[in-house]
Amino acid sequence: MTTQSDVMTSSELAVEWDATSSAPKRWRRWLTYTLPGSCAALLFACLSFTPSLLPRAALFQGLVTGISAAIAYGLGVVGAWVWREFANRQVREPRRKAWRAFALIAPIALVVWIALGQWWQGQLRDLMGLPSQGPSFVLLPLTAALVFVLVIAGGRGLRAVYRRVTALLGRWIGPRPARALSMIVVTLGAWLFISGVLVDGLVWAADQAFAVRNDTTEDGVQEPTSGLRSGGPGSLVPWESLGRQGRAFTAGGPSVEEIGAFTGTGAIEPIRIFAGTVSAEDAGERAELAVRDLERAGGFDRSNLLVVTTTGSGQVLPDSVGAFEYLTAGDSAIVAIQYSYLPSWLSYLVDQERAREAGSELFDAVYEQWSALPADDRPRLLVFGESLGSFGGETAFSGEYDMASRVDGALFAGPPNFNTLYREFADDRDDGSPEIEPIFHNGRTVRFAARPGREIEPASQPWNRTRVLYLVHPSDPVVWWSPALLLTRPDWLEEPAGDDVLDAMVWIPFITFWQVTADLPIALAAPSGHGHNYSGDHVDGWATVLEPPGWNAERATELRQIVTAGDD
Repeated sequence: MTTQSDVMTSSELAVEWDATSSAPKRWRRWLTYTLPGSCAALLFACLSFTPSLLPRAALFQGLVTGISAAIAYGLGVVGAWVWREFANRQVREPRRKAWRAFALIAPIALVVWIALGQWWQGQLRDLMGLPSQGPSFVLLPLTAALVFVLVIAGGRGLRAVYRRVTALLGRWIGPRPARALSMIVVTLGAWLFISGVLVDGLVWAADQAFAVRNDTTEDGVQEPTSGLRSGGPGSLVPWESLGRQGRAFTAGGPSVEEIGAFTGTGAIEPIRIFAGTVSAEDAGERAELAVRDLERAGGFDRSNLLVVTTTGSGQVLPDSVGAFEYLTAGDSAIVAIQYSYLPSWLSYLVDQERAREAGSELFDAVYEQWSALPADDRPRLLVFGESLGSFGGETAFSGEYDMASRVDGALFAGPPNFNTLYREFADDRDDGSPEIEPIFHNGRTVRFAARPGREIEPASQPWNRTRVLYLVHPSDPVVWWSPALLLTRPDWLEEPAGDDVLDAMVWIPFITFWQVTADLPIALAAPSGHGHNYSGDHVDGWATVLEPPGWNAERATELRQIVTAGDD
């Protein structure tokens, strides 16, 4: 039975019900919850099981549900306080009937929505060819409950700080200004701690940790013996300065024999050029160094020259450049520079400006040298970028006409939603074309493919000039995440769902934003061809851009197996 002594009241909060009357008194205020907050938490917890873009493990879903419920609880408490202030009503003790109704409805609702969530998860796993997760879903409610309690406890800790500051300030100023000033101090202090100390500190620590990793070399990677690779004999870029990913790139790739075995014709050794973060002081100097090394190696004498904006720590995705080299029979040169030590997911958050600078500086340096050559003696000039690399690769161009006039082709995979040109092309698409696979200016230069290898619309229209192709998975949260999801229904959720997205996924204010946000950390873990994993798709993408003679589905399957052999 709940008594007056079991209830904590204040002018700021609704009356809180003691859910653990047997707990020691000093813990009761940390383990009691208001009815408005609990109702909001229940609603958001249930909605967190609605379909999103990617399947989730039970523990991860529990984390998402717990955080969703905690956020909703806070919104419910604040909403109740605002309503009371406008209605000029005092805090009232909880009604036993209301709590009894909640205690009856909550478990039933949670069981139903957990069951629905597992059903949707099973359907999503089937779409992506994943096995069922088995009985591990029993961990879901336990994880959610623990996360909810901890997050709410953290919020109440801040409230305790606010009250303490208010009491201290109240000794010198009136109660109202004390409360207002306390709110400002605590809010600003929390923000500065999170953004200035916690986030910046974590980023700094990560940068230092990955800087150390950058000095290491992957097992099996050996210094090149060919002068056609940066770090090799005669290279202007020392092997030690390339960084972990740069060394893997310049030392890797298919051999002449492997390329020849696939093409069935004569092949030559591809050129690979790279400059690491310690190869030169800044992006401009790294770009100039890379271009000088490219010229030294004879890169401008090849038939195909590819400028790559790397992802995160300088990684050049092996299957993307490997496919390019196979399709050009090795008559190619690839150049890239590093702009960060951080892995792709962290670089996506903090390295956008570095990616922008690296992409524009490298392309401009290459283009300056390339455009000075006689028009009939230039290699085909192409551009590649994936994820944040596509963002950097785009920044070298002002729009469609600039691309068409300065490059012979480009392949961009998984463009983040904030990419300037990607958004321009998608938002200004031709009437009647979907956002998932938009048609821009009748596909004269720029086209989109959700499933490369299939016919790319508009198939009836010629595509004889520069070919710029975007690979965009319907289930890729990096492509679709945007703050606009908070309050605006996107076009892609009004259109027929993509082939790896459930029809049951609908837009719900705030919920959809949070659901897609929660998909971001697991985007790269999706199976190949789904989420942010474009492994294997580069084969069909490059085949579309390069138009190799005699290309067919059997050849595409064979090359996909070759370039993705190391991904298992």
